Amino acid sequence: MSNYIPRLVDETLKRKLKIYGAVCIEGCKWCGKSTTAKQYSKSVLELQNPVTFENNMEIAKTRPDILLQGEKPRLIDEWQDAPMIWDAIRYDVDNTGLKSQYILTGSTNPRDNKTRHTGTGRIVKLLMRPMSLYESKDSVGTVSLKELFEKDIDIKGVSKLKLEDIAFLCAKGGWPGGIDFNGEDSYTIARDYVESIIKSDIKTVDGVERNENRTRIILRSLSKNISTTANLSIIRQDTQTQEGDISEKTIAEYIDALKSLYIIDNVEAWQPKIRSKTVIRTSEKREFVDPSIAMASLRVTDKDLIKDFRTFGLMFESLCIRDLKIYSQSIDGDVYYYRDKNGLECDAILHLNNGKWGAIEIKIGSNEAIEEAANNLIAFKNTVDLEQMNKPSFLMVLTATEYAYRRQDGVYVVPLGTLKN
Repeated sequence: MSNYIPRLVDETLKRKLKIYGAVCIEGCKWCGKSTTAKQYSKSVLELQNPVTFENNMEIAKTRPDILLQGEKPRLIDEWQDAPMIWDAIRYDVDNTGLKSQYILTGSTNPRDNKTRHTGTGRIVKLLMRPMSLYESKDSVGTVSLKELFEKDIDIKGVSKLKLEDIAFLCAKGGWPGGIDFNGEDSYTIARDYVESIIKSDIKTVDGVERNENRTRIILRSLSKNISTTANLSIIRQDTQTQEGDISEKTIAEYIDALKSLYIIDNVEAWQPKIRSKTVIRTSEKREFVDPSIAMASLRVTDKDLIKDFRTFGLMFESLCIRDLKIYSQSIDGDVYYYRDKNGLECDAILHLNNGKWGAIEIKIGSNEAIEEAANNLIAFKNTVDLEQMNKPSFLMVLTATEYAYRRQDGVYVVPLGTLKN
């Protein structure tokens, strides 16, 4: 397709197709899985096509191998609607030994145990998220995380994003279908997305009927506590409204359903070797796959954020974490956070599979906040036992400011609007 917007996951997908017989692209709805998969497929089976759906389901029950016929790589779109196809693909890949045979896409994580085999070694999973600012052309991309991991360099760059733009992008989100939207239309996709979750998706993900009002209340509470480690007790307090007392067990079940929809994308705690014997916190930090979900759940706009800098700070951190996850995935890494019982914390740790790591503090701006963040990063670095771990490849303050530069103490100050993978 000539109008296809390249995604960072493209290179990962091409690499995995060379290694495996099948690649399963997982992720939330509307993030672009099918569009990306079609760029690398020569035939397509759209299971949710209403014209052929019933017939495809009948065939899948008895002869799923028939649905695999077609030029390879063959795309099986929304495969979870006919989970028995998984085993048919695994068997075919096993039998032929060929690579690049199938691409599957899935917007929910099947929980009915209808697949008998994990597919290890034959089918590899690849998580896809909404678009980063670099992919949507909102970041100029003059600062590369890959380069920071590879060598000690000076940086420079000028972000074109003002605070108002950052607030707008938090509300708009990284949905490919809304990339050209502006003004009030920009909020439409995220708000419709949340309504779809509440009224439909959370009920169909595992066949359990769930209360719409409870779903809305829980989403709102998770949104209020975004970018924090709020436990179920705090979420429960937030939900004590006209619905009455919702138990922690029920809240956990709703959250699990949201995870199955790839809506929740929490950040795990980093567990480094440290010099002291302080206890490291292990709770996950709560995040959605895109900050616009939180904005839509709370019914707040970019103009509201400008008036409420505390909420703005949480949403900005969520936006940064989304992009850092997308960028780190493309360079074979993961994103964590650090916090110990003494209150020392670091908003994001990028840890590559080769052992290299970098530490990032996230601040909207102001010289005082950047100074405090830089000092905190240096203190954190001194806490890590560098004799047992690699020294950090970089320390960075990720901001909503204008200029990218390197401080005299070596800490990088990087506007989000200049960052790329």
